[in-house]
Amino acid sequence: MLNYKHLYYFRTVAKAGAINKAAEKLHLTPQTLSGQISILEDRLGVALFRRSGRRLELTDAGHTALTYADEIFAVGAELEEALLNRPGARVHPFRVGIADVVPKAIAYQLLAPALTLAEPVKLICREHRLEQLVADLAIHRLDMVLADRPLPSNMDIKGYSHPLGECGITFLAAHAIAETLSPDFPANLHETPLLIPGEDSALRIPLLRWLERRGIQPTIVGEFDDSALMSAFGQAGAGVFPVPLTTAQEVMRQYGVVELGQTLEIRERFFAISVERRLSHPAVLAVSEAARRRFHPQDTD
Repeated sequence: MLNYKHLYYFRTVAKAGAINKAAEKLHLTPQTLSGQISILEDRLGVALFRRSGRRLELTDAGHTALTYADEIFAVGAELEEALLNRPGARVHPFRVGIADVVPKAIAYQLLAPALTLAEPVKLICREHRLEQLVADLAIHRLDMVLADRPLPSNMDIKGYSHPLGECGITFLAAHAIAETLSPDFPANLHETPLLIPGEDSALRIPLLRWLERRGIQPTIVGEFDDSALMSAFGQAGAGVFPVPLTTAQEVMRQYGVVELGQTLEIRERFFAISVERRLSHPAVLAVSEAARRRFHPQDTD
């Protein structure tokens, strides 16, 4: 059986990055602590650390072990809170994976209603590529995944995709760029510097096809997996950039950019991926119901 004291020692060393620092915190000698880590590695059959100069770096197995260790001790803290303090008011964790291509403003709009439930919820968000998040969902490390596409058919994982809604696209730009363009949209995108979503985004191909159909040839100056980073570059005047219609006002307010035009011919779609065919988790249901109100009928025809 796994010795959780050894696991705690490992976690402390991983956070400190050095045996000496961790030993001081744990009130152990470095030799004793090093021996305890070796016992854990022998028990698991893998090396958890490798030396890099004076520091210890986690191996791939070490990164995996640290993720689980963090969750194990977090659950332990919840158990202590539930038993020692107010068991009737226990906060339930709602673990959500957010595909890194989903705009942050959309993620907030969709998830915020889960925090207003009568039963207290602690929202735990993990951002990663969709494939990794779905793998975590399959082993119940997540309750739900937010994505811009359904569960990929080529993944050998049992899960269900629940449409949350869709909306059109707005093109935004810094004032310095907008002032140089004609008001004739979308022709004003021709030969204009353009920032586009990266290859993992479901929006990328429909966007490029829409531009091609209209004979518009912008100068693509950047590709971004992270929509917030793309907005920051757009704010700095690097180029025009697309955002979901439902978040356009918030992005304009936050980044001080202006609208060039919008279209409903390109659709940004959003899904909740779960292991349930019929949604039953209270927080997931709250997200789904809020999405139906957020994405107005005129945006989803």
